[in-house]
Amino acid sequence: MNTKDFIRLGIPLGEATRRATDFISRFILAGGDKTRLEEEVKAIIATPSAFTKDSLRSELAKALINAPPPPRTEPIKYRQWGEGLEHEAVMQMEKACLLPVAVAGALMPDAHVGYGLPIGGVLATENTVIPYAVGVDIACRMKMTVLDIPARELERHQDRLTRAIEAETRFGVGASFKNRRQHEVLDADWNASPVTKQNKDRAWSQLGTSGSGNHFVEFGLFTAHGEIRGLAPGTYVALLSHSGSRGTGAAVCDHYSKIAFSQFPDLPSELKRLAWLSLDSQEGREYWAAMELMGRYAAANHALIHKHVAANLGAEVLLDLENHHNFAWKERHVINGVEKEVIVHRKGATPAGQGVLGIIPGSMASPGFVVSGKGNAESLNSASHGAGRVMSRTQANKTFEWKKVNAFLRERGVTLISAGLDEVPMAYKNIHEVMAAQHDLVTILGQFDPKLVKMAPHGERAED
Repeated sequence: MNTKDFIRLGIPLGEATRRATDFISRFILAGGDKTRLEEEVKAIIATPSAFTKDSLRSELAKALINAPPPPRTEPIKYRQWGEGLEHEAVMQMEKACLLPVAVAGALMPDAHVGYGLPIGGVLATENTVIPYAVGVDIACRMKMTVLDIPARELERHQDRLTRAIEAETRFGVGASFKNRRQHEVLDADWNASPVTKQNKDRAWSQLGTSGSGNHFVEFGLFTAHGEIRGLAPGTYVALLSHSGSRGTGAAVCDHYSKIAFSQFPDLPSELKRLAWLSLDSQEGREYWAAMELMGRYAAANHALIHKHVAANLGAEVLLDLENHHNFAWKERHVINGVEKEVIVHRKGATPAGQGVLGIIPGSMASPGFVVSGKGNAESLNSASHGAGRVMSRTQANKTFEWKKVNAFLRERGVTLISAGLDEVPMAYKNIHEVMAAQHDLVTILGQFDPKLVKMAPHGERAED
C-alpha cells in the first residue's frame, strides 16, 4: 500500500499518512498477513478510538483522531464592505474561508494584503486561534485623550507640544527607555508562556514606546458632535496614539505561529500562514494567555504615553477613549441559525458592537473619527480600523518625494515632526469613502483633525 491507497481509504495527508506507513511496515515485520492489510487499515479508520491502547495500531489510531479536517471544498460565505478592494486581499479572505475551522467571516472597507488573513479581515473559528489571523503586532490599539489645552496652543506653541511628545515616548524598532517606565502590568503573570517569561525585561525596557511603521503620536483638534461620556459638544485639543505590543508581541506571534505551522505541515501552501492552535492544547492555552497579556501590555504603553505627555504639559484629561485590533475575542454569535461561542479574529478591524465606542483614524493629513458601533451581525460586530493602504510601502517610496508631500501637508495645516515616506497621506485610501462604505456598521460621534504628527523616522521597518 502507498500514499494513493491511503488517500483512497480516507487517511489524511501528514502525520496520519506517515503513521500508516509505519503500521504497515511493523505489521509485515510482525508476520501479519499481507492480504489482510487493507482490511486492517479500514478497521482502524472506522473506529480509531478502539485501537489507542493496541501496541501495534495505537500510533496510527491516535494520528487519525488528532488529524485536522481537510480544507473546505467551498469557502464559507462572508460579506464584503466597500468597492474596488485589492484583489489579492479579497483572495486572502477567500482562502481563509476555506479553513475547516472557519465558521463565519467579514471583510472591511479598508482591506489590504496582510500575512495570512488580510488587514481588515474578520474571521470566526470554533475553539481554535490562528496566530497570523491575530497578527504580528498583537493588540495594536488606538487611544485618544481630550485635554484642557486652549486650541490656540496648536499654532502658537507647537515647539512645546513637540518637546512633550519627543520627551515622553520613543519611536522605531527596538526603541526603549534608558530610565524605565513603571506600570502595574509588570505585576501580571509573565510566566503565562515561555515567550512572555523570556521577554519580560525587554517588554519593560520598551514600556511606553511607540514602535515603527504606521504607529504615531499626534496632537489635533477633536470636534464632538454631541455629548460623549460627559464631554460637551465642541472643539478641543486632543492627543491621539496608535501602537501595539512592540517586540514582545512580535516574539509571541513568531513562536506560536511556527508551532502552528509545524502541526499542519501538509496544509495547502496558500493556507499555511493560517495554521491554527486548538484551545484545548497546551500551546493554544499558552498563546491565548500570552495574547491576553499583550493586550494589557499594549494598553499600558498607551496609558503611559498619554499620562506622561499630559503631565509634561500640565494638562488635565477631559475624555479618555481607546480600542484595539489585531486580537481574538471569545464572543457569542448566531452561526447558521444557532447561537454559539466562537473565536472572532479581527486583523486590523475595530470592535463595533452595539454602543461600543471606537476610534478609526485616517492618515497624517486626513481626519479620524470617534464612532459608536451598530452591532451589525453580518460584520460580526466589526468595522474598519483605519483608511487602509492604497499602495505598498515599496511603491510609496518609489512614487512620492518629500518636497511635494510637505507642500501638501502645509496646505492642510499639518506639521510633521518625522515619518517615513511610505506613510504619506497619498498612500492611503480616502477615509470619507471608507466611512461611507460602513455607514451600517458605525455612527460617527466626532472628528479628529491631525495638526502635529510624530511617526518613526524614515528607514524604520514597518510592523504589521
